[in-house]
Amino acid sequence: MNGLRTCLSLAMVVCGVTCTESAVEATEPVSTGSLLVIGATPTQETLLRAQVRVMHPDVLPSRIVFVPHWKYLDDTRVMHLPRLPTGYSSAMFTHLPSRTVFIDTGRYIDGGWLGYWMAHELGHLATNSVHEEDAEKAAKGFRKRLKAAPRQGKD
Repeated sequence: MNGLRTCLSLAMVVCGVTCTESAVEATEPVSTGSLLVIGATPTQETLLRAQVRVMHPDVLPSRIVFVPHWKYLDDTRVMHLPRLPTGYSSAMFTHLPSRTVFIDTGRYIDGGWLGYWMAHELGHLATNSVHEEDAEKAAKGFRKRLKAAPRQGKD
């Protein structure tokens, strides 16, 4: 738990990248309960909150932390995450006991990327499982909602 406090403190101090907008935009106040977003740019936070609102998960993360690549790698080590097979890499991970999602800002691409992978992390929370297959099954429903969102209002 002490490592998590240190990680969150550092994340609040260090971070900052730009991003492009996605089809999902916050056009009204976002009600995401007590969701805390740390280290994101204002644009990233607005987009993330809008995407989470559209995906409408039953279980929200307690916090979402954007951290630089070096800190992300350190966090994966501190949290004792299993090693990925050679050739695979991770851009986000969820620490289930604290319901915290960590995002590697060094791998951040754009809003579409953010929504796609956030759906996977929300899948971990929805199933309360560390298994990737379980998270992907739940993520399909979240991604379907996210994909349908831009069409809403056009029909």
